[in-house]
Amino acid sequence: MSFVVLVLIGVLVGVTTVLFGFGGGFVTVPIITVADAALGGDAVRVATATSALVMLVNAAVATASARRGALTPLRGRWTLFLLLGGGGVVGVAAARFAPDVLIRWGFVVYLAVTVADLVLRPGFLRPGRARPGAPDPSVHSTAGRATAAGVPTGGGLPTVAGLPIGAAAAFLGVGGSVMTVPVMRRAGATMSAATTLANPLTLAIALPATIATLLVPAGALHAAGLVGAVDVRAAAALLLGAVPVIVMLRRRPPHLPEAVHAWGYLVLLVAAGVAVAVA
Repeated sequence: MSFVVLVLIGVLVGVTTVLFGFGGGFVTVPIITVADAALGGDAVRVATATSALVMLVNAAVATASARRGALTPLRGRWTLFLLLGGGGVVGVAAARFAPDVLIRWGFVVYLAVTVADLVLRPGFLRPGRARPGAPDPSVHSTAGRATAAGVPTGGGLPTVAGLPIGAAAAFLGVGGSVMTVPVMRRAGATMSAATTLANPLTLAIALPATIATLLVPAGALHAAGLVGAVDVRAAAALLLGAVPVIVMLRRRPPHLPEAVHAWGYLVLLVAAGVAVAVA
């Protein structure tokens, strides 16, 4: 796959980072799996490692450029961030020794289960039963009203969930937003608020995961262009396209209707799962 094509795909990665909280994993894993198909069974392993680097940079840029007050609900949640990072290390270590077929089909099955859950259970595509004191999910968060407008106190994420979320996200190369966004939305967050908060949560997972994939020997992987298990050329191209888009959209965020935003999230999950399944 040419460098220019990867840059153009990076633009899509930037859009998904801002709109859906995906730091790049759900787009990067399928694309790199196809781009590095010549590596055979190791292509998925390289894709998940490359995804971690792309997610790290994108999530850092998205977090740094978030509007003032938008991240307030996560203030003081250091234990959650530490558990997410610890889980990321566990996931990367497990992926290093897992067979490639387990990573590939784990990715596909996980997305299939998630899509089924989002469709069948209320609270994501359609509002669940209102809970006393819960914020109105129809209200969009805006600058200066982050904690009161469309996002629950503390982000709606239980601290104990940090370790399993981090481990599963790093193992599959998905980042974590597919787990955190539905949880926050069912706790009362709008799509806009939940996807914004997903970026720093993804950053906590991706940082230790990226360090591990760059420094730890990658077994039999010795292809040109790889550092550890990371395809640096592909990562650079994707980031070249993604970073300017993230900065631009953070400065002028699009306002999508809740239903369109939620269905777009779901469609992207389906597309990513199908792409990896047929790659």
